[in-house]
Amino acid sequence: MSNEEKIIAEVNSSMTMEGMPLTTKDKIRIRYLLSNPDNLETMINELVKKHTVSYP
Repeated sequence: MSNEEKIIAEVNSSMTMEGMPLTTKDKIRIRYLLSNPDNLETMINELVKKHTVSYP
């Protein structure tokens, strides 16, 4: 098992204990960020924007 897969398995295990297992998209996102750490800030900003609720 590669180091990336070990990290994903550990994160998935922790998240599963909290009742929030990783989705396929989550796993792909983690693999991408482990391979491209320079894009971390951009990815965080996109996720915050996606999950921010704006009220009128």
